[in-house]
Amino acid sequence: MATAPLGNLLRLHPLSLDDLPSHPSFTNLPSTNGSSSSSSASTHKPYPRPSLSTFLTALLSEATAFIDHTLPATFTVSSTTKTSSPAIAPVTLLKHAYTPASLASIPWSTSPVPRSVAPTAGEAWFARRSRHANARSTGTADWAEFDDGLRVQHSEKERQYTPDVYESAKVLDWDAETAALDLGAAGFHAVDLRLYEMCHKLPFPLNPRVFAVAVVTAKTREEGESEGLVVVQVPVDMRALPQARYSGGRNVGEGEGVKGKRCVVGTYTSVERARVGVEGQIEWVMGTASDAGGWLPMWAQKMGVPGAVVKDVGLFVGWVGKNRKGT
Repeated sequence: MATAPLGNLLRLHPLSLDDLPSHPSFTNLPSTNGSSSSSSASTHKPYPRPSLSTFLTALLSEATAFIDHTLPATFTVSSTTKTSSPAIAPVTLLKHAYTPASLASIPWSTSPVPRSVAPTAGEAWFARRSRHANARSTGTADWAEFDDGLRVQHSEKERQYTPDVYESAKVLDWDAETAALDLGAAGFHAVDLRLYEMCHKLPFPLNPRVFAVAVVTAKTREEGESEGLVVVQVPVDMRALPQARYSGGRNVGEGEGVKGKRCVVGTYTSVERARVGVEGQIEWVMGTASDAGGWLPMWAQKMGVPGAVVKDVGLFVGWVGKNRKGT
């Protein structure tokens, strides 16, 4: 299977606010290059701010190509027999490492959304694949449940079924703009773009982490394809936004318990793709790379990520089952 070229958006290097489509909240904010950031393109910026359509089409196309072509062609299978109770489906675990040289070869400045980036570190990616019976029954979920749980209000639902996530704080959204946007020609429908701060508690003595991300969700259905969904999360440097309480430390002393503690800013990127296969089963594929930051060494992080990636399958299926029973 042919691999797709690596893109410049689905990366661990955070997007700047200048890399995002215009938003009223960006007016008069300090720009990442020292100029004033506004909703229109500034002549002082190295690249013009992308339109909403350009940004979403580029990111969604890059993410789906990564899952459909790059992952199966380049990732190494670690295990095909992982279990994640109460999910019945076995989970296949995969991994791949990108070197700094491979990331440097990406056309950062000539891609549809140009970026001024010179990566100095590699990326350790982990992925999983599972196939679930399309049924509203114990140990699995039907398509409507997958779509509602993964795509609709993704970040809020993720907080509900992930015990370590204690806050999913929405920072900004483009809801009015995406409601009027038509990306059907590119194969994407019901597209949403929102900025979130996802706060995770870690075992003592580690401080909590905040992962500031742009979250893009969409339905996918091209001609001849089955129904599907895609969820993409890419890191964003939100510290200049007043609404980003955790990234900028403005939460300290305001909330109770862990919500009032200063968070270490980590980086996280992921893509999830789910769709109904030709045999009627639901295939769910997810790939992610992360850096929890702080003094937690990367070698230690790499030991914990595979287990967490697999565990998420059971957490989601169990959460769906409880909601179905009304418990």
